[in-house]
Amino acid sequence: MANFESKQNIPPIEALEGIFRRTLLYNDSLMLCHFTLEENAEVPIHSHKEHQIGYVIKGKLKFITENGEFIVKEGDSYVFDSNEKHGAIILETAEVIDVFNPCREDYK
Repeated sequence: MANFESKQNIPPIEALEGIFRRTLLYNDSLMLCHFTLEENAEVPIHSHKEHQIGYVIKGKLKFITENGEFIVKEGDSYVFDSNEKHGAIILETAEVIDVFNPCREDYK
């Protein structure tokens, strides 16, 4: 398993329309992903067993959860617990980093 990887070496996968993912590094416990999100793209409300914590490099997103909505922008971070329902509307083209615990098998 590699101890180092460059984002430039990993081609993006269009996970959903306007949502591009690069799976950077992972082990059994953690996974690091870089997302590029186009303005007006949407991530439908969903849940997964993995905990998720993220950081907004640039842009603006509106997250929708069962408990309400919140907006994050450059410099903000967010967290979703295991099985917490969440989705997003991309308000401005954005780049985010997400970390998942444990590793997401579907993102390998």
